[in-house]
Amino acid sequence: MTVVNPRFSYYCVHPVAEEDLRQYLHEPIEAIPAAAAALLPKVAIVLAPFLERPNAKGFVSVATEKPVDDKLVLSAAIDNGDSANLFFTIKDEQVADYHYFLYDELAGLLTSRLTPLISEPWQRMLREELSAEVHGEVDERSWRQKQTLLRRPMATRRDGKPFRDYARDSFHDTMTLFLHGICCDIDVETGPRQIPSRFLRKRLELLRDLFPPPEGHGVFPEDLHATETKKRRR
Repeated sequence: MTVVNPRFSYYCVHPVAEEDLRQYLHEPIEAIPAAAAALLPKVAIVLAPFLERPNAKGFVSVATEKPVDDKLVLSAAIDNGDSANLFFTIKDEQVADYHYFLYDELAGLLTSRLTPLISEPWQRMLREELSAEVHGEVDERSWRQKQTLLRRPMATRRDGKPFRDYARDSFHDTMTLFLHGICCDIDVETGPRQIPSRFLRKRLELLRDLFPPPEGHGVFPEDLHATETKKRRR
């Protein structure tokens, strides 16, 4: 493994040009908020040509030849508690797509390590959304959990395992978007399952308060404008 910083290291199974390593590793890692990095275990990133899962329950393995579509895996994680190994398919894949899967895996690691100082305000916000009957979610994972929760009686939606499962996956999906948005200029696709923008913004504002972006990075366009203004005043 080659060390990036005390928290991250990497290994390239598939050759990556030195100038491209910045896009694959250094830039996305530098964009991670310090408060988020502090919750992460030591992370080893493996850049592979392809990842393959022979069947639904099989182990993921590195492949040099592209598997058929139903066996191709774009990312995989092994969480060992105090360390984690993240594997990514990068051959024939766009760097922008890799960034999404990188942040999705990192958000998953964070989701399993939340402190009450993070989980309590997050769950409080979700309860407010449920009371307001806010439609939609950030991604498919949390959408499915929300539909499961909404099928339960109204009085049982604000606590219990279904609510905690929903809170976990909604944090995971929103945190993926939050981290990805700090690193890259992305657009949120609108659709019938997408949470309304004003509620999505409230979520991102909460995450910004809990995980302030590194200097020179922002969540919203006005964040970057404020950063540039501060630099000029110096």
